[in-house]
Amino acid sequence: MNKLLIFGAGKIGRSFIGQLFSCGGYEVVFVDVFKELIDAINARRSYPVIIKSNKGDDTLLIKNVRGLYLSDHENILHEIESVSYIATAVGQSNLPDIIPIIAKGIKNKLSKGYRTPTDIIIAENLRNAASYFKEHLLCYFTSEEINSYIGLIETSIGKMVPIMTKDDLDKDITQVFAEPYNTLILDKKGFINPLPDIPGLAPKENMKAWVDRKSFIHNLGHAAAVYYGFLKHPGSRYLYELLADQEIVDFARAAMIQSGKILQKMYPAEFSDTHILNHINDLIHRFQNKNLGDTVFRVGMDLNRKLGRNDRLAGAVHHGFTYGMAYDKILFALICGMYFRAVDEHGKLFPADVRFSRTLKTRGYKYILENLCGFDPTIHSNVYILSENYNIEVITQLI
Repeated sequence: MNKLLIFGAGKIGRSFIGQLFSCGGYEVVFVDVFKELIDAINARRSYPVIIKSNKGDDTLLIKNVRGLYLSDHENILHEIESVSYIATAVGQSNLPDIIPIIAKGIKNKLSKGYRTPTDIIIAENLRNAASYFKEHLLCYFTSEEINSYIGLIETSIGKMVPIMTKDDLDKDITQVFAEPYNTLILDKKGFINPLPDIPGLAPKENMKAWVDRKSFIHNLGHAAAVYYGFLKHPGSRYLYELLADQEIVDFARAAMIQSGKILQKMYPAEFSDTHILNHINDLIHRFQNKNLGDTVFRVGMDLNRKLGRNDRLAGAVHHGFTYGMAYDKILFALICGMYFRAVDEHGKLFPADVRFSRTLKTRGYKYILENLCGFDPTIHSNVYILSENYNIEVITQLI
């Protein structure tokens, strides 16, 4: 039987990667540190994905699964020797903890004469993920060994999975909520083994273009909606509440279209006008999914990352500047983001956003533009000129 070993039994691991491979006829073996979850998966050999749409809830039971504790190195190494496909869905900060285990397992596999390549599907929101992985693997393998025996497959994770409440988790620790969307965009060129014949996999030749599509349309649209929407409706908890306001929908769409044109300039052979517009309309429809219960806090929090130089908003503005394209709507969303102060269900700001707020208050928005967003006051003078018109007093008058 085909088998996938996946590090990370969290929301993306279970509702997306695990679901796709299980439904595609694979046994799925999860590796995680969460003992209670792994015990529950092993007891049932299944778990439910609650698919949230505006039509209501549907439950999909994911079968033929089991789990291992991350501390169970002996059995993990044995599993690595017997699989052609590994996946990670642990978050970038946890990758340094699992790469050595994966490397040791592949080394054991090769030392025993098993020359079947191992493809690693990197299901992380991480730019240049294959290069990151290879850099770490070079501590264990030569570049020739990596190129011959280890496939590094970047992905674009476009599936939305909301924060689950304590009551949800108490009801069933194995259940996970997700939207109906279930297409995994991944790098066709990264595979050494044949591409798995699984419905829902969407291999792409130019993976960088599709990673940027996720960042500069999907993530940017999320940001434009919540950052502008929060200032207009600061009491709203859910994304769909903001998007009940047509003005916010129109602004998010305009920012996404502006960024889409920049994306087409970056990759002229990859995305047509029709593709961009259809993708934007589909995303807005998905953002409005009331039953998904996606919160304003989740979508907008972590300003140091989301307003960063290469991320969704500042990154798009930089590219727009480079190509001489319009970026005023995107910049307006970025300035609104500086004043984003949504709180979680306990009434608390994201911890790093408290520090961000203090920095903004003491240093001002121009300091943020230069030191976080990466804009040079001389080179990007037009960014600063536009920003003068987007200070908080003007923004509050506009909304």
